[in-house]
Amino acid sequence: MIPRSRATGRAIFYQAFYRLPLPVRRRLVKLAVPKYIVGAVTLVRDSEATGAGRLLMLRQPPGKGWSLPAGLLNRAEPPVVGAARELFEESGIRLAPSRLRPAVPNAIVHAKGWVDMVFETEMPASSTELTVDGAEVFEAAWHPLDDLPKLTWPTARLLAYYDIGPLAGQFPPPVPDTAP
Repeated sequence: MIPRSRATGRAIFYQAFYRLPLPVRRRLVKLAVPKYIVGAVTLVRDSEATGAGRLLMLRQPPGKGWSLPAGLLNRAEPPVVGAARELFEESGIRLAPSRLRPAVPNAIVHAKGWVDMVFETEMPASSTELTVDGAEVFEAAWHPLDDLPKLTWPTARLLAYYDIGPLAGQFPPPVPDTAP
């Protein structure tokens, strides 16, 4: 229970806050609320793969591990649009954002203010041409889920949320939404 004097103080604060013009309220919230860097990640599975399946992976500078197609969102860019843009920029695969669906969990909140919005799709590896620029991405290739190459640490952690890779099973499963 909140003490009466504290509750009264909060009530006065909120009454004054909501009387401010909307642009002023937004600015105050931006100053007071933690800031997050938001990225978009795409899990691209090979629709023709048998067994455990295959996943599109990228080798990027400095080239010591493999990662997923991903990047930072542009200001005011919807996450699914950013995911489709980054997928094209890094692998040459052009998909409409409607071809990407939210992964479960869709948002992974990392320490130090980083959030990854994760999407997934399937496509046939045999007829998908991969194009890399040699600067941002050295190599793109399909890898079996049960025999992944050496992963970057952030990629290994992210894939663990989907029970994939060397850290699979080390993170608790997402809590189902039980709200009415």
